[in-house]
Amino acid sequence: MGRRTPRRRDRRRTLPDPGPPDTRPPESRPSDAHPPESPPSDDARQPTGHDYSPEADRPLRGYLTALAAFGAYNAGWAVAIRRCGRALPERPDPRDLALTAVATFRLSRLLTKGSATSPLRAPFTVYEGPEGPAEVSERPRKGGPTETLGELLTCPFCLSVWLASTLTAAQLLWPRLTRTTTGALTALAAADALQLAYTALESRAAHPEPPPN
Repeated sequence: MGRRTPRRRDRRRTLPDPGPPDTRPPESRPSDAHPPESPPSDDARQPTGHDYSPEADRPLRGYLTALAAFGAYNAGWAVAIRRCGRALPERPDPRDLALTAVATFRLSRLLTKGSATSPLRAPFTVYEGPEGPAEVSERPRKGGPTETLGELLTCPFCLSVWLASTLTAAQLLWPRLTRTTTGALTALAAADALQLAYTALESRAAHPEPPPN
């Protein structure tokens, strides 16, 4: 008997079934390559001072410091009021509200715009020119805490927040003294209004309008 020749093993690999052919157009077929990740948008990135104001350098750190100082300032008043045993009123007195509002307005204008108080602002501001009766226009010096303080001392709206808190707390601790102070500032505001009204009447009398044709 002859020698039996061994059968050759089928070494071909079995390929997976490719399935039915893809009849979709090429532009609608999914791509195996992962598209590159798009960079995060400006709104999704961590905000910084430059991202917040790319065209103007805003002192955000200085503002945060001012907010922290304002919180600590009011916390100190709260501790003092509690230690003195002063109880908070159920509702504010309308007369005290009126006096505090007018006094805050007049004192904020005096401290931020007054010509006589300009030496207090000079280390933090730069003079630009006169702005109104007994008032001047100034801008804050650039750089660091000086700029933040300069903005506070040239903005009557910003300083009013501090003054209103101060007068309100003082009203609880020293009501008679605070009412006297706010009353004096209210009288000063009324006197200023009378001065401006008198000046306007004088100007109108010196330069009367021509009668209509």
